[in-house]
Amino acid sequence: MNTKEQILELVKQFYKENHLKKPYEKGDRITYAARVFDEEEIVNLVDSSLEFWLTTGRYSDEFEKGMAKYLGIKLPVLLVNSGSSANLLAFMTLTAPELGDRQIKRGDEVITVACGFPTTVTPIINYGAVPVFVDVTIPQYNIDVLELEKALSPKTKAVMLAHTLGNPFDLETVKAFCEKHNLWLIEDNCDALGSTYEINGKKMMTGTIGDIGTSSFYPPHHMTMGEGGAVYTRNPLLYKIAKSFRDWGRDCICPSGVDNFCGHRFDGQYGLLPQGYDHKYTYSHFGYNLKVTDMQAAVGCAQLKKFPIFVEKRKHNWSRLRKNLEVVSDKLILPEPAKNSNPSWFGFLITCKDGVSCYELTKYLESKKIQTRKLFAGNLVKHPCFDQLRNENQGFRIVGDLHTTDYIMNNTFWIGVYPGMTDEMIDEMSNSIIEFLK
Repeated sequence: MNTKEQILELVKQFYKENHLKKPYEKGDRITYAARVFDEEEIVNLVDSSLEFWLTTGRYSDEFEKGMAKYLGIKLPVLLVNSGSSANLLAFMTLTAPELGDRQIKRGDEVITVACGFPTTVTPIINYGAVPVFVDVTIPQYNIDVLELEKALSPKTKAVMLAHTLGNPFDLETVKAFCEKHNLWLIEDNCDALGSTYEINGKKMMTGTIGDIGTSSFYPPHHMTMGEGGAVYTRNPLLYKIAKSFRDWGRDCICPSGVDNFCGHRFDGQYGLLPQGYDHKYTYSHFGYNLKVTDMQAAVGCAQLKKFPIFVEKRKHNWSRLRKNLEVVSDKLILPEPAKNSNPSWFGFLITCKDGVSCYELTKYLESKKIQTRKLFAGNLVKHPCFDQLRNENQGFRIVGDLHTTDYIMNNTFWIGVYPGMTDEMIDEMSNSIIEFLK
């Protein structure tokens, strides 16, 4: 056994001595999410660190191809350093001049919702486009598709929406709306990896039905690599543009550490540069460096192998919670999956009906060591980050009064269904909710 093999064997032993969790006992804290891993993730991580390549490398290549296979798409996914960066990359891809009349320009509008996570909207605002906020519905907690035509204007170029806590939005209607009006569709799939949706008689993975999709691999998400995310598309042009934006805006497609991959490094002419200018340092977009380290990807490769089991466990936990809480459905609005969908649930959403205090219920659960979360921003336009835009009455547009969004802000919370939860933990959460409502 060589030195590396010895080290990796010791890593397996280290995992057993330091990371094995004790079984749940009543009274233990129940978090809304947690990492689920074994020695394989740590072995991969150490294996990558011993190579000391550090930046994107062989594990990244393996993950990009493996996740694409899981999603059922031909082009590799593009790994990035976070789900927020994935949303940034997806949006900026649609601002590229190569897209002609469909290029999103400053001042153009993008239809979205205010009831969600801010980084679905942040790239739109930072670029200088205008988010147009429409209301959502309960109990799916996704966009009210009846508002789409009302939100449309001559400036509309795209729809950018997240699948809420794993529950797909009405992809059939939204996609038809986008096709009718020649709009881009970005699926923020960060909370829904593994969800499926049947459209036109075909079952497809969410994130692959629109023009471009995103994922997050932050620790609470469906799988983790610590920090990390991905962008994916079936469109070769969008893939090429996204890869450029991710890799400093380069025109060159050489992988890290490779020169003259295309064989034409010194014989092209680009922009106003001199003939033969080094293609490796030619920039076709105002890009970024959003890549992951290979150590992150190494963890992701191990997670990807377990992922189908993760998805099934999330579905099981959600279904058990739903069944347990039926007895209090007169006091709580319980979540329902979208039509034509099979969600990979990120959490279990609960809305308190009139007469039930969301504040008191969540405070009670926290006192019982059960972690709760709001539906992210609740109503994003009421947060301090919008103060200046609100005061100046510019930079965004609202369709209607967002009354359901406000209701969710005041009356909705969620609890976890992550794959590390046992039936005992699920039952403890539901029993605590029922106890409070008695």
